[in-house]
Amino acid sequence: MLTAEQILASHKANVETLFGLTAKAFEGVEKLVELNMTASKAAIAEAAGTTQALLSVKDAQELLSLQASLFQPLAEKTAAYSRHLYDITSGTGAEMGKTFEATASDAQRKLLAVVDNAAKNAPAGSETAVAVFKSAVAAGTNALESVQKAVKQATDVAEANFNTMANTAVNAAKSTTARTAKR
Repeated sequence: MLTAEQILASHKANVETLFGLTAKAFEGVEKLVELNMTASKAAIAEAAGTTQALLSVKDAQELLSLQASLFQPLAEKTAAYSRHLYDITSGTGAEMGKTFEATASDAQRKLLAVVDNAAKNAPAGSETAVAVFKSAVAAGTNALESVQKAVKQATDVAEANFNTMANTAVNAAKSTTARTAKR
């Protein structure tokens, strides 16, 4: 049986976890806002420079050359922005995942302690029911660990695919720029 102090401690821990997760979420949002502000400022400055360059173009060949010179940096900046965005979101998700894992582990430990305590005070012959319950908790824990491993593997594959796509886009932009410059 849980005492009032145990219930109060559990509620306090839950509230602290909630506030911790909320703080992590806000940190992620702050990083996203900062990234978008930096990207917006850079885009405005680049737009001004591009406009000036376009206004100074004298012929079609110069225009084609200018377009080619703008395409590669745009692809690289887009890839860098996407990388930053991915890093922020995956970092925030990882922090929340760590908190969840710690909370789940602590909850499991407390549950098993309650079961052990109840088993000590249970009537004779209830050992089988306690063993079945402990086995079910262990199976649930194993299932949760399997899901966490699968999510980690999927995240690693997604990151590798993201890196490959970003590199492919930048390389394609370089190739296009090189071909256009040769014309």
